[in-house]
Amino acid sequence: MAEILNIEEVMARDGSYVGTTVGVSMYPMLRNRRDTIVVRAPRGTLRKFDVALYKRGDGAYVLHRVVGFEPGGYIILGDNCLNKEHVREGQILGVLEEFWRGDAHCDPHSGWWMAYARAWYALWPARRLGMKARSAAGRVKRRVMGAHRGAE
Repeated sequence: MAEILNIEEVMARDGSYVGTTVGVSMYPMLRNRRDTIVVRAPRGTLRKFDVALYKRGDGAYVLHRVVGFEPGGYIILGDNCLNKEHVREGQILGVLEEFWRGDAHCDPHSGWWMAYARAWYALWPARRLGMKARSAAGRVKRRVMGAHRGAE
């Protein structure tokens, strides 16, 4: 029977982790269950817009972008997320070094992907406002539809 290893064990054994992404928090850069990532241990301090793999206190593995710095850690945000997170240096397991979209190899540190990261983050306040408005509209719709059903 094959041994099942967690990401930290794979990285310690192989020096990197290769796997498919799960979730939509880094969309549109990374697509849920479609893109293959390569994560390696960081070499020193991460840079702004690096995509870091870290482990949350609840044990979940997360791959999000560094958008700022604070003493002892980073401010991190998923490309498709509303809220920033504060991540301690010790939570960081690795950094995204490359990924594949189908047969296309992508370097997240290339000029194109760095321009995307800068532009996408610059638009974050407007995107955040739009996501909050959409969420609020959905709540209103559910409330109105629920009241309408109750009146029947």
